[in-house]
Amino acid sequence: MSDTKKFAVILSGNGVFDGAEIHEATMTLYAIVQNGGEYEIFAPDIEQHHVINHITGKEMDETRNVLIEAARIARGNIKPLNEFNKEDFDAIVFPGGFGVAKNLCSFAFDNVDCTVNPEVEKIIKEMAAAGKPIGALCISPVLIARVLGNVTVTIGQDTGTAESIEKLGATHKNRGHGEVVVDEANKIVTTPCYMLDANIVQIAEGADAVVKAIFKLF
Repeated sequence: MSDTKKFAVILSGNGVFDGAEIHEATMTLYAIVQNGGEYEIFAPDIEQHHVINHITGKEMDETRNVLIEAARIARGNIKPLNEFNKEDFDAIVFPGGFGVAKNLCSFAFDNVDCTVNPEVEKIIKEMAAAGKPIGALCISPVLIARVLGNVTVTIGQDTGTAESIEKLGATHKNRGHGEVVVDEANKIVTTPCYMLDANIVQIAEGADAVVKAIFKLF
């Protein structure tokens, strides 16, 4: 049996404004393999909240599916989230993007009163209960805070979002580019990425730091 650590990467669509942040997703996949792990990609098979024109920033009059859109990043090699089995994985990672706050939960609209997709909530709770590490980039830590409550995370330095995280029962710590917060008790690793004004190298550094920190938790 291989002792290679296997990561499940959970995507929320395709594109920063209505799905998964593509740079964060790609750099996460790269970091996992670069550090000696392997990955499998999942996304919920649901309709995304809305579709945004990424040139104009305006909402478009069409519908798209989160799984089908995320498959673009996965090059088609993706599974619906309801097929996730915690026994098959050593860790899970959530790249950011507004899709996390719009499709995986409703934080973008309801803030601290947000609801979480049941499949997403289930896997977070299962992995936490099993003592397996959870990584979250960018805005994704709010999802972890909403589901698990008493955890320590970072989304960078945005005061409003940090206050919301605290209201959800979590502890927020300010961090900069490429820096992580490691909640060792709960095995949660978070980093700001595009919650700060960042370039793609800084995104790669953040993703790599998360993956390296997760490896230390095994």
